[in-house]
Amino acid sequence: MRETTLCYIERDGRYLMLHRVSKKNDPNRDKWIGVGGGIEPGETVEQCLLREVGEETGLRLTAYRARGVIDFINDLCDDERMFLYTADGFEGELTACDEGILEWVEIARVPELPLWEGDRVFLRLLVENAPFFRLRLEYHGDALLRAVLNGEELSL
Repeated sequence: MRETTLCYIERDGRYLMLHRVSKKNDPNRDKWIGVGGGIEPGETVEQCLLREVGEETGLRLTAYRARGVIDFINDLCDDERMFLYTADGFEGELTACDEGILEWVEIARVPELPLWEGDRVFLRLLVENAPFFRLRLEYHGDALLRAVLNGEELSL
């Protein structure tokens, strides 16, 4: 199982979202997601978070919080375990990202964007300030088939 970090950076009631439009064979193509990426050999989750945020945004996080662990299961790609964070402290200037377009989006508007359906589940949990959670999302292609939150199946 591939392990990654995913971070939603907040400023003034907005999340920094990445519109994935740059890579041709990107499973996230045309979707809006947070920033992050794969954990490299010998790297801790926190080291990955800080490196990926820096590489994708040019920002250096100064305040962040682990929010959950998400297992993303899809028949079209490798299984992925995502370590989910939010951040509300950072330094530096936003830079261009080679994976897509970065944009500050009002948190209330984020669910209107083209997202993975399961992202709507955990984004709602973030807005509700839910305690640390475990979420399993099972997909067939783009279709969310099953979501299990802390061992309890959610109705879709």
